[in-house]
Amino acid sequence: MRACSTKPVWGAGHKVWVVARARAYALVAAMFQLAFERRIEMASFADTTVTADEGAPRAGEQTQGVVAAQALQVSEAPRASQPSAAAHGLVARLAAALDADPLNPALHAAHADALDEAGDPNGALAHRIAVETFNTVASTAQDVAVASVALLTALPLYNLATAYFMRGNHEAAVHWYRHTVSFAPDLAMAHQNLAAVLELLNRQDEAHLHRDRAYSLQRVFVEPCETPTRRVLILCAGRGSGNIPFDTLLPTQTSYRIKYAIDYASDAEDFQLPPHDLVFNAIGEPDIAQPLMPRLDAFTQRSRRPLLNRPAAVMGTQRHLLPQLLAGLDDVLTAPCMRLDGPPQSSDALFEQIVQGRLGFPLLLRPLATHGGEGLTLHDSLDTLWPAVQQMNAPCYLTMFRNYQSADGHYRKYRSVFVDRVPLPYHLAISPQWMVHYFSADMLAHPWKLDEERRFLEDPRAALGARATDALAAVAQRLDLDYGGVDYTVLPDGRVLVFEANATMLVHREAADGVLAHKNGFVERIVDAFEQMQAARCGK
Repeated sequence: MRACSTKPVWGAGHKVWVVARARAYALVAAMFQLAFERRIEMASFADTTVTADEGAPRAGEQTQGVVAAQALQVSEAPRASQPSAAAHGLVARLAAALDADPLNPALHAAHADALDEAGDPNGALAHRIAVETFNTVASTAQDVAVASVALLTALPLYNLATAYFMRGNHEAAVHWYRHTVSFAPDLAMAHQNLAAVLELLNRQDEAHLHRDRAYSLQRVFVEPCETPTRRVLILCAGRGSGNIPFDTLLPTQTSYRIKYAIDYASDAEDFQLPPHDLVFNAIGEPDIAQPLMPRLDAFTQRSRRPLLNRPAAVMGTQRHLLPQLLAGLDDVLTAPCMRLDGPPQSSDALFEQIVQGRLGFPLLLRPLATHGGEGLTLHDSLDTLWPAVQQMNAPCYLTMFRNYQSADGHYRKYRSVFVDRVPLPYHLAISPQWMVHYFSADMLAHPWKLDEERRFLEDPRAALGARATDALAAVAQRLDLDYGGVDYTVLPDGRVLVFEANATMLVHREAADGVLAHKNGFVERIVDAFEQMQAARCGK
C-alpha cells in the first residue's frame, strides 16, 4: 500500500518558504529531469507510487525530485566480450576515490565511463546524471543565497542516489543518500528517500530515525505550478504506508500541490498553511488513519475549504467493518472478517475467537494496513494458522476464504474506481492462482486475457451483467467516499463478491507505445471525473 515509509517518498518544498531555499528545492526536479532527458529514453511517465497489487511501491509516496517513469530504458551497444578484470579493478579504485572526494565531477565522469566498460550501464547512467547536475549547479549557484549553498552542493549526490533508487540498486542508493545528508543534513527529502530505501532493505530502526529527521525538518511540501487550476492541500501520513496514490489524479502540470504530513505537525501549524482552495484527505488506509482521527477531526472542523474523503467515511472501510457497512445491499457478498489485536493466549483461545466471530476454515491471515497480498497466507486448519499468528505477533485480520474460481479454471479480479460515488472500470486481472495481481497474472502473454479486459473497460455493464453493475453502484453510494474503489469478482449467479473496498485505489497511466496503451483512455476518464469533481466542489 502506500505511505511515506516503505516506498519512495513524496514532497518538495519547505514550510518556511524562503525564496532562496524554494528556488534551490525547485532545482531538484528540474535538474533531474534535464539529466534524464539527455541520458535515457523515458518509456512512460507514471506514478512512482504503484500499489502492492501492481508489484511496486504503494500509496501516496513518490521519489523526490524525480520525473517518475514506469520503465526507464537505457540504450546500450552490444558488447563483444565480457568485461575484463582490469575494468572491474578500475571501477573499484574510482569508487574508493569518490568516497574520499564525492563532490569531484571529474571523478564521477571517469567512474561513469569505467562502469560502462565494466558492463554496468545503470551505474554509468546514475553517475552521468550526477555530472549533469554538477554542471547545472555551477551555472546556477551564483543566483542562490548563501543559506542554500549546502543544499545545492549536495544535489548531484542526491540525484545520483535517487537514480540508483529508481533502478532498484538499493545498497548503492543508501550509500549515496548517506553522502548527501553528510553535506546537507537539513535536506528533508534526502532523509525521506533514505528512510524509504532502508525500509525496503528491512532496516527498520535506521529508517525510523531518518523519517523522524525528515519530518522534524519539514511537514509542508509545496509543488508549485505556473498556471494551476487550483491549489490543493493534501493531507498525508508520514508514518506508515497509508496514503492514496495521487500523482495521476493531481497532475503537477495543472495542480498546485501542498502536501502536509499532518501526523508530524502540531495543531498550531494548521493555521500557518499556505493558501489553498481544496483539501484532499489522502490518508486512505483506515488502519493508519485510526490513531489520527482526533487530529484529523480537529483539522477538518477548523478548515473552511471543501474536503474530499471525510475521515469518518475512510474509517468505515476497515476490513473487519466492511461486511457490516455493505450489509443489506442487493447482490453484494463480503467474506466474514475479524480483527485480532495480537496472538491469543493459546490455540484453543484462538479457535474460540474464530467460532465466536462466526468464521470457518479456510482462513486468510494478513497484517493490518496491507494490500496486494503483502504478508497474506491461506490456512486450512488451526495447525498452520496458530503458529503463523504467533510468528506475526502483531495485529492482524482473519478472513474466510471463498473459492471464486471460474468455470474455465481461472480466477478473475476486477477493479472499479469510484469518483464522486460513480463506478468507473480500471482493470481486470485473470490468473490461474487464487491470489490475483495484475503483475503476476501473466496478462501480456495471453491476448485473450487482454481482450476480455478490454471488453470490461469498454462496456462494463455488458461484461459484468446488470446485477453486478447495479451492485457496484450501490457499493459506491454506501462507501460514501469522494474517491475510492473496490476489488471484486463476479460469481456465476451474477452477484458481486467484494474483496476490499476503500480509498487507497491506485490509478496510473501505461506506456504510450506499450501493449497496455489502450488502457490510458479509461484512466483519462477517471482523471477527468476527478477534475470535474474538484471543480464542482470549488464552485468553478
